[in-house]
Amino acid sequence: MLLNVFVIGDIVGKPGRIILKDKLKFFIDKENIHFCIANGENAAAGAGITGEITDELLSYGIDVITTGDHVWDKKEILHTLETNRSILRPNNYSPLAIGKGYVVKNSRLGSPIGVINLLGRVFMKPIDCPFRTVDEILKNISKETKIIFVDMHAEATSEKIAMGWYLDGRVSAVVGTHTHVPTADEKILPNGTAFISDLGMTGPHESILGRKIDCVLKAIVTQMPTRFDVAEKDVRINGVKIIVDSQTGKASSIKRIEVKEGN
Repeated sequence: MLLNVFVIGDIVGKPGRIILKDKLKFFIDKENIHFCIANGENAAAGAGITGEITDELLSYGIDVITTGDHVWDKKEILHTLETNRSILRPNNYSPLAIGKGYVVKNSRLGSPIGVINLLGRVFMKPIDCPFRTVDEILKNISKETKIIFVDMHAEATSEKIAMGWYLDGRVSAVVGTHTHVPTADEKILPNGTAFISDLGMTGPHESILGRKIDCVLKAIVTQMPTRFDVAEKDVRINGVKIIVDSQTGKASSIKRIEVKEGN
């Protein structure tokens, strides 16, 4: 049996949430999507996520929300991370940190799908090794399912590519998030793992990574602290549709997706 999985790039602020409200369920029905994963760490005003927004995004048809280095920005998310298994924080934070870094949930066809959330180390704040961490997770999660998706939330393209090759044949897909620009390197690696360096951004594209252009330019030119407000125009959904064999866990197809406001 083949499973269609839609993985959505970083949701930025209210514009990103609104386009998902307007477009996601229609897309899921049209493309016969069986499972949906989205990175939501920028969903609350561009930095962090709340429990209320978690519930909102899940109501649109998202099955699992991953996060990254902004997961702690809104302190009200702590209770949700403790109690809601559909939202993850990167697993390579301290084992004493609130929340979980992986989950197994059933798809709409009943097949169990594992989702792992990792955070990169290059150009990021200190954190445990994502490579050793994922090895430990796979010892457990691979007993429950062969269908495993990894969100590698990282700054450096090289680190995301390295994770793709490191996990080739051991997981169904490795997708990069964090840099908000969709890359054109989607591929199926030799042992059946789908890979892309970055899914892109679900939010306003007339912007600098989702923020108002004049605010960011002011900060760059003056070198002074400036408030980075979320932009509003040219809102799009970025992501990939991946087809996976439920028996083997191997991917047969990965396709970049872009849904615009007028589509």
